[in-house]
Amino acid sequence: MAATSQNRGTQGRGVQGRRAQSSGTQRRRTQDPGTQDPGTQDGGTQSPGTRGRERGHPRAAGIRIVPIADAPWHDVRTVFGTRGDPSTCWCQYFKLSGRQWREATVPECEAALHEQSEHDPGPGLLAYEGDEPVGWVAVEPRTRYSRLQSSTIVKAGSVEPADDTSVWAITCFVVRVGFRRRGVGTALLAGALEHAQASGARVVEAYPVDTTERKASAADLYHGVLASFVDAGFEVAARPIPGRAVVRHAFTN
Repeated sequence: MAATSQNRGTQGRGVQGRRAQSSGTQRRRTQDPGTQDPGTQDGGTQSPGTRGRERGHPRAAGIRIVPIADAPWHDVRTVFGTRGDPSTCWCQYFKLSGRQWREATVPECEAALHEQSEHDPGPGLLAYEGDEPVGWVAVEPRTRYSRLQSSTIVKAGSVEPADDTSVWAITCFVVRVGFRRRGVGTALLAGALEHAQASGARVVEAYPVDTTERKASAADLYHGVLASFVDAGFEVAARPIPGRAVVRHAFTN
């Protein structure tokens, strides 16, 4: 993904009003933020906080999943890091038009996520190993992802109505360097399903990479890996793009 202008547009309301603390205008990228792979992204080293941890779900090996609204913002920054695509995208790519994405600055994108985190049900969840923030999953109603809604994979592969707010989508995983292959991604996926169901989702979609069909670079894997979704009980709904699948998990109650 080639570097482009230092501007980066945001959703209209995302940056107006209170902004997350951030300095400088940093360069961002115009294409799909491909290196948000759970296996490649580096996070920061700031010490974790403790606000809201009691609401996290206990997980294997001490992994807990916490709504972003219950996490101190410096923990979010620790996970998103200071380099690589998480630190420049801030999970705004699927929410912005092409022009907005090209024009927004990195601080604006961080501010947008910060503002979005204050509105239920929130844009995603953090994973903690003990008191250390170690990962992130983006999960929320699909209607909030305007670019995703118009993408080929959704238009050709999903049978769900575009305006149905009970359809949720999982769009991004990030796991910090040093905490991979320890079950963080599995815990994030399970937590995303629980969070979506508790928030009124009828079905959760995702758009993972099938690594048995396509040799994927690390840049592609932030979508998640198909085998992990199948193991978590998702069904393959369609394969509209070579090497990619639309998967869904419908709740029965």
